Amino acid sequence: MRLRTWLRTALPPTLALSAFVAATARPPLAAQAGLNERTLYVSAVDKSGTPVEGLGPDAFIVKENGVRREVLRVSKAVEPIEITVLIDNSTAASDAVNYMRRALPKFIAALSPDNPMSLIGLGDRPTILTPMTTDTKALTSRAGSLFALPSSGATFLDALYEVSQGLLGRETPRAAIVAIITDGTEFTNRYSKDVVAAMKRAQVPAYLVMIGRFEHSNEHAIRERSFLITDAPHDTGGAAFTMLAPTAIEQNLDKVARQLTSQYKLVYGHPQTTIPVEAFEISSSRDGITMRGTPARTAKKGA
Repeated sequence: MRLRTWLRTALPPTLALSAFVAATARPPLAAQAGLNERTLYVSAVDKSGTPVEGLGPDAFIVKENGVRREVLRVSKAVEPIEITVLIDNSTAASDAVNYMRRALPKFIAALSPDNPMSLIGLGDRPTILTPMTTDTKALTSRAGSLFALPSSGATFLDALYEVSQGLLGRETPRAAIVAIITDGTEFTNRYSKDVVAAMKRAQVPAYLVMIGRFEHSNEHAIRERSFLITDAPHDTGGAAFTMLAPTAIEQNLDKVARQLTSQYKLVYGHPQTTIPVEAFEISSSRDGITMRGTPARTAKKGA
């Protein structure tokens, strides 16, 4: 496959995806609100994980460093989301590949062409299967031809880090990483805290669709993956969906698609202050509703 060969030879593996994402930047988009305002993209779901629609400003509670902020306005989020789909095509995913082939085209159809999407394989090393595009046909065709690479392990943490680094220079208000992973062999020298920090800098939420038990181990790569699947969805404003068998991939990808397409755009007051925002919280004033939020993205200068 030419693109795979190019990634192996033209750039060091740790820079390949970052270079690809940065090189395909689009014209700037205004992501933030006014000088004393900040914007969040928020998912609101009930106890079953079903999106809750029709909420007004009174249903949202926003806090910065533990201090409540005024919610100024809430509307349906309509800005396109640049979605990077990470696909475990390592040897451990052999039994899951057929289910992915059936589930991914439906996921793509639910989000494309309104939202640009790319497909990246995790087997052996992070490899671009389809560059960022709104071409639904190209995405669907590639998803339908997936296969597991023999004698390979996954590179999940490396892909998360590289995609996040590449997103730093992209001026798009919304982005998301959706990962379909198994509990097989993982290859990485990275630490979970560094990967999560990179995702937070890039302001990109992680939606994880996980197949298997993901038992903890003291082996570095498995240990760090365990930490990451616990921390990343919560800390980035994403979500995690677990299953023991791949038969539920389609159902869980459908939940991801519905949550992404039903987000709210929330603008709140942010007073001028020299104190940095160490943490923000988003919650609901109504019982039975869980909220998760990610700040509107702004490209980092010099990235």
